[in-house]
Amino acid sequence: MRIAFFLLLTYGLVEEASVAASPAIAQPKCKNMCGDVKIPYPFGIGPADCYMSNWFKIVCNNVTDKAFLPSINMEVLEINISDPYGTNSYYFEPGLIRVKMPIISSSNCINQSTNGVDISGTPFFFSSYRNNFVSVGCDNLVTMNGLDPMVVVGCKTNCSNQKLKDKQGTCSGFNCCQTTVPYGIQVLNVDFGSTHRNSCKHAFLAETQWLNKTDLSNDFPDLDYVPVVLEWTVPNFTAFDFKEIRARHIYWDYTSYGAKYYYCLYGYEGNPYLSPGCQDRNECEDQKRNRCPDKADCENTEGSYTCNRRKSRLKIAIIVICTSFGVLFLLFITWWLYKVIKKRNKIKLKKKFFKRNGDHFNENRILGKGGQGTVYKGMLIDGRIVAIKKCNTVDEGNLEQFINEIIILSQINHRNVVKLLGCCLETEVPLLVYEFISNGTLFQYLHEKNEDFPLLTWDMRLRIATEIAGALSYLHSAASLPIYHRDIKSSNILLDEKYRAKIADFGTSRSVAVDQTHVTTLVYGTFGYLDPEYFQTSQFTEKSDVYSFGVVLIELLTGEKPVSSTRSPECRNLSTYFVLSLKENRLFDILDTQVSKVGNKDEVMAIANLAKRCLHLNGRKRPTMIEIMMELEGVQKVSSIQPNFEELEYIRNEEMEPKDEISISESSCLESSTASSSDVLPLLSIKSI
Repeated sequence: MRIAFFLLLTYGLVEEASVAASPAIAQPKCKNMCGDVKIPYPFGIGPADCYMSNWFKIVCNNVTDKAFLPSINMEVLEINISDPYGTNSYYFEPGLIRVKMPIISSSNCINQSTNGVDISGTPFFFSSYRNNFVSVGCDNLVTMNGLDPMVVVGCKTNCSNQKLKDKQGTCSGFNCCQTTVPYGIQVLNVDFGSTHRNSCKHAFLAETQWLNKTDLSNDFPDLDYVPVVLEWTVPNFTAFDFKEIRARHIYWDYTSYGAKYYYCLYGYEGNPYLSPGCQDRNECEDQKRNRCPDKADCENTEGSYTCNRRKSRLKIAIIVICTSFGVLFLLFITWWLYKVIKKRNKIKLKKKFFKRNGDHFNENRILGKGGQGTVYKGMLIDGRIVAIKKCNTVDEGNLEQFINEIIILSQINHRNVVKLLGCCLETEVPLLVYEFISNGTLFQYLHEKNEDFPLLTWDMRLRIATEIAGALSYLHSAASLPIYHRDIKSSNILLDEKYRAKIADFGTSRSVAVDQTHVTTLVYGTFGYLDPEYFQTSQFTEKSDVYSFGVVLIELLTGEKPVSSTRSPECRNLSTYFVLSLKENRLFDILDTQVSKVGNKDEVMAIANLAKRCLHLNGRKRPTMIEIMMELEGVQKVSSIQPNFEELEYIRNEEMEPKDEISISESSCLESSTASSSDVLPLLSIKSI
């Protein structure tokens, strides 16, 4: 079945007014129509003076009303003198003619047509931006030949690519491919190449607009011809001399391939190849094309119609102002509706979350609050009790810490590290779901002593210290990548129902490469636990975690807070207070009651000495967490041995070496004098971050 190709060009075609009012398009006494096709000069039907040369001679079949161009042996569908590139454009393109052009087929096709198309030597050229080169057939590689050796034009189809198949109808590669056409070509010859040697293949130029409306990705339609757009020029137009051309408002330009063409400037109409040339439009009578906003603005002066520019501009200004206010009003209404709808959707979303999440984070369910978020007690569908950490605000810093905690905890599997059960990132703020640790934090047992938090015995404290050391040793040495916690403190150590320690809060933790010794970051930590060396250099090492652990050991020994305003100004920092007490042999004066009544004083002194080594100002001289863990385990194993009072006296009298041990102020915390040593433990006064 053949398809009729009577499609109109859409680029800048100007609607015609009544035939009587329109300028002539053909020579006098010459036909200007063949069926539905207008025949403008230099094209013509009939005698030789109706067309400029034999190149433009049109033969009209009176039976079928079809127009033919014998000079290139093609049927004509439409002829246009010139078109503007856009609405009200001052730049025009050459004349265009739509024709039917044959399809080139391979030798395997039933209707073989291996001959190409050659219109060289004529004033016609294949339009580059109105046509595409098309290839149809499975696994078909077709290229245009006869072009400049430096130019290769072609495309390849692929019938095995499912993604291309899903885009059927677009001629994007499945059974049909297309590409652009070079400028100024007059010859179309092709070379067929295919992995399917016996398949039928087609290649042709086709009008882009027609191609976009035709599905060639399935079976090829029963076509012998397709519409193609040609550009035409009149290279030797000499009907008017230069002065006449200017007087008749005729302009010319050159194509990208050097051919000259003529056109009427915007605001004028007519045929530039006929006398009287281009004429000013009757802007008042021709309402479809006039430039006056209202016919009343047109003035008739001696038979010539012109626009009253002042009235026109005033009306245009009024229209523009009113339109602007209307647009602003619409924008305001749109913005207001957006806010209302957004607020309503937010309320609906909250109701949805409330219905899905149960008590919607009831205040009575709060387990604790921190800088990053609030921890709630919750229950899963299967009845498991969990802890849910909810980010406080949608803040980039908090979100980064939440995501960092997910990444870190996903690498960790240790009995003394809180397990991350899951996360929810689809809520307004992210949520992290942990195993529920029932007995609160170590900080509460040491510093909030009441009936809810019973006293911790020495054995419990020793075991808790050993478990914390084991977990940190695992993070530093046994994890897939070494992990620095960066915020070890008693409030980040949870106790389960059997008072086993669990390290929590990995929001600021960092993974480091195996060959890395430190991470350089902004100083982050909690006052009282912060490594002085890290504070000075911004370089966090595994020994920075060791320092913080040493402070936790002191808390276990003394029951004192890391920072306290009840102590003298020189000793508000627990680390300084502890080291001075050791040096002055007053350790047993500052111990917690549950520690001071321990029968084996050697254990206490061993732990105190270990804590002192953890607090050394020089990080390299602190023990590693593996060494600390082994030493704590050793103390546990010999806990049944009676205290060795000679060794106890030796440790008490041990003098600290100024270079190998931590150096402190020579004055007591009860005295007001200050030390001049450069190694004095700094009394930091920053707030918790």
